[in-house]
Amino acid sequence: MVIFKKVAYIQQYISAQRVGGRQVGFVPTMGALHDGHISLVGQAKQAADMVVSSIFVNPTQFNDKADFEKYPISVEADVAMLIDAGCDVLLLPSVDEMYPNGTADMPVFDFGYLDTVLEGAKRPGHFKGVGQIVARLLDIVKPDKLFMGQKDYQQCMVVKNLLQQLGSNTDMIICPTQREPDGLAMSSRNRRLTTPQRALAGVIYQCLVSIKTKQTEGNFALVHKECADLMAAKGFEVEYISLADADDLTILDNYNANRPMVALIAAKLGDIRLIDNMLLQ
Repeated sequence: MVIFKKVAYIQQYISAQRVGGRQVGFVPTMGALHDGHISLVGQAKQAADMVVSSIFVNPTQFNDKADFEKYPISVEADVAMLIDAGCDVLLLPSVDEMYPNGTADMPVFDFGYLDTVLEGAKRPGHFKGVGQIVARLLDIVKPDKLFMGQKDYQQCMVVKNLLQQLGSNTDMIICPTQREPDGLAMSSRNRRLTTPQRALAGVIYQCLVSIKTKQTEGNFALVHKECADLMAAKGFEVEYISLADADDLTILDNYNANRPMVALIAAKLGDIRLIDNMLLQ
């Protein structure tokens, strides 16, 4: 694996590697890698001729400074995992390299409704930062295929919208969420859970399964209450348990068999914020 810290150098390298029409698959990350990230690299290897990944903890997408400061950093272990996974190229830039002129003059993308609900409502400014860094990374790597995980469902929809705004030809591929044996969605933040918290964290998945299996009963309000009560009893601070249209994230009051649906949950255990989702059909 070739590692670059300078944007100009990785651009020159990728350009040279494109000879003969080789396709580039891109897996952007913020590091603290786990098997979910590695599964994205595996998908990219199957679908592209060269796999590029990036590790960059983007400060502009953290609306909570404390969350940014506590974000786990494990670069050496991350590099080893990417090598083992067969990643070809890694971009490992500094903040100054990614934002050489600062962030004040970076483009601001309007994601409309997507920026007002769920994560958009709970984390104001988050998707503005996501849009800026993904646009910057796409401009650097110019991938043919972009691989992202379903766990961050709303982020995937935001990036899909971003690609449309940019008029990009990059093909976005959303890969299934990778889970621990108890169902907990793999996440870099999981390593911050204490042992007792980790033992409880799988309850989120249990609730998603309940929402999915009880859709035939047609009473989301009842299932919502059951899940909220269970999570509160286990010590979660629930931010939302929502049902939405899987295509545009329109919030639904009840199950609707005529629409593709996704259930989404966000909750805190202590000061660790966890999110997850599940497609219902």
